[in-house]
Amino acid sequence: MTLFARSFLLIALLIVASVAGWFGILHTYQREPIAQELSRQTVSIVNLTRAALVSADPQRRMGLLRELSDLEGIRVFSAWPEEQLRPVPAHPLLERVMELVREVLGARTRFAWSRDGHEGFWVSFFIDDDEFWIMLPRERVEPNPPWQWLGLGALTLVLSLLAAWLIASRIAGPLAQLSAAAARVGRGEMPPPLAEQGPKELRTVASAFNRMTRDLARTERERAMVLAGISHDVRTPLSRLKLALEMNGGEPGDADAMSADVDEIDQVIGQFLEFARDENEPRTPTDFDALLEELAQHYARRGDAVRLAPTQPLGRITLARLSVRRALANLVDNALRYAEGEIEIEARRERNAVTVEVRDRGPGIPADQVERLKRPFTRLDASRAGRGGAGLGLAIVERIALAHEGRLELLPRPGGGLIARLTLGISEAQDRR
Repeated sequence: MTLFARSFLLIALLIVASVAGWFGILHTYQREPIAQELSRQTVSIVNLTRAALVSADPQRRMGLLRELSDLEGIRVFSAWPEEQLRPVPAHPLLERVMELVREVLGARTRFAWSRDGHEGFWVSFFIDDDEFWIMLPRERVEPNPPWQWLGLGALTLVLSLLAAWLIASRIAGPLAQLSAAAARVGRGEMPPPLAEQGPKELRTVASAFNRMTRDLARTERERAMVLAGISHDVRTPLSRLKLALEMNGGEPGDADAMSADVDEIDQVIGQFLEFARDENEPRTPTDFDALLEELAQHYARRGDAVRLAPTQPLGRITLARLSVRRALANLVDNALRYAEGEIEIEARRERNAVTVEVRDRGPGIPADQVERLKRPFTRLDASRAGRGGAGLGLAIVERIALAHEGRLELLPRPGGGLIARLTLGISEAQDRR
């Protein structure tokens, strides 16, 4: 779960709990005033009705009862033993109303929710020893949801959740940008400076990160300048030395050996420069099939035994073309240097990656040495060691793979040899041919 989702969820839960608690408190403290008001109205209606019946002329009682029914919705009936009563449903408000009414009208007061099929709020009262029922419309006592308060509470909840989303995004947004920038630095890229805004802590982190990336970029530039200077200062005398060897003659075997040493020194310097080269090459849509074919033809012109295995068309892939070609060439050169026989290149495209395997029948690499060999200036002491190079070839390939959200794997080949597997991440949005 992301920081934004976690922060928003925690704040939202706190807000929902607060609103629910507020409704609970409101409902609890509102119940007593409403119960007292309903009980006073019920007692007043019962007392007024009883007083009217007691004081009215017997001949006019029926007219009075009809008038109460028509104007107030109040009906009065005599109680008898065979009547069918349905009790009042259990509800805290209604129970409190009945308790308060009994305190005034007496403990003999009965209540019903319907009588002989007639629904209403029925309350009994006595005139002397005769018991009567008075029916009040349920609307007068039936608990209704506080729709107005519910609407205001819902509006408050929505506004609070929007504020929680804003707060969480203001916290998680800069951290997400920092995480993405750190990932780019890990891939060897230099991200643009982060915006130094927001709370003090976030401004401090962004400022420190920007300062770190500037220092890294300056160090990288200085390293490239130093190695470029070494190349210029060393390669020029090497070229003069090689020319002098060829012109001065001498023993052919000695001259050839010295010339080979000069070529090896020049190759090591080339690896230094290649490792120091800025890898911020822009990515462009590249015909990957044409790239592999071009690489295979390059080695064929040199007379090397490199075979490109037939595969399904890979299509166009967005990548840093020169960097990927350099990585593949390093893997092939490594195989040619340490192995004999034919070198096979096979590529395949998967859902979100393209994989290229360079297979040889050389001595292979021990499993416990694979990760160490991916580090710069690292070589084996035996098997594939002792044949020149500065130990930078695999480190260069590893760096290019990471820059393309991929990886480099060095695996044993069935039957002997090595499989150098280079995986490059691609996007589903990239076009295929």
